[in-house]
Amino acid sequence: MNTAPTLSQRSSGTTNSRGGGAKAWTVTALLVVFMMVNFADKSVLGLAADEIRADLHLSATQFGLANSAFFLLFSVSAVVVGLVADRVSPRLLLLVMAVLWSVAQAPAAIGGGLAVLIGSRVVLGAAEGPAFPVAQQATLAWFPNHRRNLPGALITLGVTLGVIVSAPGLSWVIQHHGWRAALWVLAAAGLVWALAWKLFGADGGHSTDDQRSLPGAGAAAPVPYGRILATRTWIGATLAYFTSYWAVALMLVWLPSYLRNALGHPAHTAAVLIVVPWAVGAVALLAQAGITGRLMRRGVSSRRARGWVGGWLLALGAACLLAQTFVDGSTGKTVLVALGFGLGGSYATVAATTVAELAPAGRSGGALGAMNAVVTAAGLAAPAVVGALVDAQGNDGYHLAVTFSGVLLVIGAAASFLLIDPARDIARLAR
Repeated sequence: MNTAPTLSQRSSGTTNSRGGGAKAWTVTALLVVFMMVNFADKSVLGLAADEIRADLHLSATQFGLANSAFFLLFSVSAVVVGLVADRVSPRLLLLVMAVLWSVAQAPAAIGGGLAVLIGSRVVLGAAEGPAFPVAQQATLAWFPNHRRNLPGALITLGVTLGVIVSAPGLSWVIQHHGWRAALWVLAAAGLVWALAWKLFGADGGHSTDDQRSLPGAGAAAPVPYGRILATRTWIGATLAYFTSYWAVALMLVWLPSYLRNALGHPAHTAAVLIVVPWAVGAVALLAQAGITGRLMRRGVSSRRARGWVGGWLLALGAACLLAQTFVDGSTGKTVLVALGFGLGGSYATVAATTVAELAPAGRSGGALGAMNAVVTAAGLAAPAVVGALVDAQGNDGYHLAVTFSGVLLVIGAAASFLLIDPARDIARLAR
């Protein structure tokens, strides 16, 4: 593999102190589409849940376990590739990942039963595990710290756009041509993106730690990962993001079935409603980026500009999910669940930019990868837990899962408010 160019090599003629040149935004746009394909891949089984369960004769628990299998190697690959990303060109890593996604879709698209589906999802999960941290690292490397909130939010916006754009089209393919045909569509999308990235992708020139330099950084030994992962900021951002990702996992896997079975919406209506929480999340992401960026330009600390703003997102999401317990009627519940999941699932940019700010030189990829590994364990647990609840309690299991998500978001909000303070922990890492 080719090693990543040094900062001085990469920065010549490609970026400036302000960031935001044409190439930077071209790369950012490509990586937004990268994340769109990534989350379209993740959402397809949820969109086809009833069809897959009927076709393969699966219980809710079995279907939940099939979705959890996606995350079996997801976290491991996130850590491994995150560490590699500190030494290897992110451009190359992203290209390899995209090709592997397309290849991984083929076995289940061709045929087979539950075992083939699980095997295909395990491989796909391993290939997609590092996607978000590497995409964030690749994007943020094109911008200085004070201009990273918008591009960082746009990468996360790719997550929501992936579902918003793909859900209606994939639902139509599933209804008219079957769920396996939808997998072929996604395989083709991954290959098209890989070709575009091969032609136009590039590595940026800003180190993700260029917002500060540690005393003696040029000669001192690198800060051990253990010290970074032991900071209250890393722990707080990771815990808050974990609770947010739990909500995202439920949206991906069980929200379509919840809308159809627990709330009684017809299949065609559910296919439209599924995009609403993702649209709410898109608005929340852009609002958070704007507010955080403005606060930081005014000199407000990251503790408030990132930790507190993110905490309010989680707190508002929790309030909506807990409030639906006291509301009768599918309309009211649908509105509150859409708001709750949309707001609660919008924490990723806060977590990524916070950890990128915290991590010293040459440690951002590993720190982001380790965070992603812990966080995506929620994706391993949530689908299986909800599947077991549905088998045990029927439609009441869906409602209990929504309430539990609200409780988790309360914990995440508290962690964001109380633990995140990058300036404090950067100073401690410098000692």
